[in-house]
Amino acid sequence: MKKIITVLGILASIIKMDAQQDVMVSQYMFNGLFLNPAYAGSHKYFSSTLLHRSQWAGFEGAPKTTLFALDGPLFFQKMGVGLLLSHDKIGVTSQTDMYANYSYMLKLGEGKLSFGIKAGASNYQAKVEDLTVWDESDNSFSGTNKSAWLPKFGGGAFYFNHSWYIGVSIPALIVYDPNKNFNLSMESSSYIRKHYYLTSGYVFKVNERVKLKPSFLIKYQSAAPLQADINFSAMYMDVVALGIALRTKDAVTVMVEYQANMRFRIGYAYDITTSKLRNYSSGSHEIMIGFDFGKDIIKVKTPRFF
Repeated sequence: MKKIITVLGILASIIKMDAQQDVMVSQYMFNGLFLNPAYAGSHKYFSSTLLHRSQWAGFEGAPKTTLFALDGPLFFQKMGVGLLLSHDKIGVTSQTDMYANYSYMLKLGEGKLSFGIKAGASNYQAKVEDLTVWDESDNSFSGTNKSAWLPKFGGGAFYFNHSWYIGVSIPALIVYDPNKNFNLSMESSSYIRKHYYLTSGYVFKVNERVKLKPSFLIKYQSAAPLQADINFSAMYMDVVALGIALRTKDAVTVMVEYQANMRFRIGYAYDITTSKLRNYSSGSHEIMIGFDFGKDIIKVKTPRFF
């Protein structure tokens, strides 16, 4: 039986709510391209990541997200390129994103300062025919499936060295809705709203075996409360990492990461819901698989930390 969440999903699409609109993941520290196009090419080799998130397990129509990212350096790591694909589904609505990313890096102190841009489009779909409608005379739910393409452009900056990083980004800086007049102000040209990200992390070497990796992600959108993800993890022998994170007003997350070798890694995160949704859901599951490749990876003495 289709539940109320499906109706809420299509309502959000139709009335164009000004709320949190970007996809959310817990293992953001291993998906830098998802947050910031300036992350592209920040390693000396090409890197790929596949992630799947099943949110609010046991809740029919709950969000399910799949991400794929691929990025690498060009011209002796002076530039970077990346490809980002994502699919997010909630109820009868879905969003598919396709982006090309480009970055340009400058040597600054002991690290590099990277500036990045992204360009692509999002496809929004609503399967109206799958809804259970109580008021059949409501024209909002009439017709067949609805679909729309919205071109998007974003940007960001990212500073990094061997032990820490900091980045700022606006994933959707300009959005064009074909049904509206184009305007550099997103409030006038589409119903999509700007999201601002600030992220940072550090790797502390305790001894030859143990490293500590605190990180945070702050998300701001004018129509939603400020949200922060604060993460703390410990890595043993550069192979196994255990972590815990707090997402304000939402969840506590436990994570584990396993670096099988210099190329392959896998991670798992479990969100324990702290909001009122905990009465209806057993939590959220997220699994990540990463593979790095390229001849330069054999020159790297330790696996990637971020």
